[in-house]
Amino acid sequence: MHVEYEEFSSIQDIFSYMAAVMPPMKNTMPINYYKGYVFAFIPLTHNGGDVYLMIYTKATLDGRILEFDINANSYRKVAAIERADKTYFIVISPKRNTIADEAIQKLG
Repeated sequence: MHVEYEEFSSIQDIFSYMAAVMPPMKNTMPINYYKGYVFAFIPLTHNGGDVYLMIYTKATLDGRILEFDINANSYRKVAAIERADKTYFIVISPKRNTIADEAIQKLG
């Protein structure tokens, strides 16, 4: 597996990026929170290759469902996915993530 990296300065920047590349008519995406990093892996190859882009920032996330307003560039914790005009991120916090472990190790 080969990982390329793109670092952002804030969670809002990552959410803006993810909202921009999100497939049309989809308003829910997973986001990872693991070992002090907020990140997502984006495949860079279409035919089952093993090249990924890791977009990340070092931050803390609180919440299970986050509602992102791209116009206000802000997010908040919510109890449910309620509105079609907002983008929602489901926070995934695994106990162990070997792909992330390998990628994070290469950052240092």
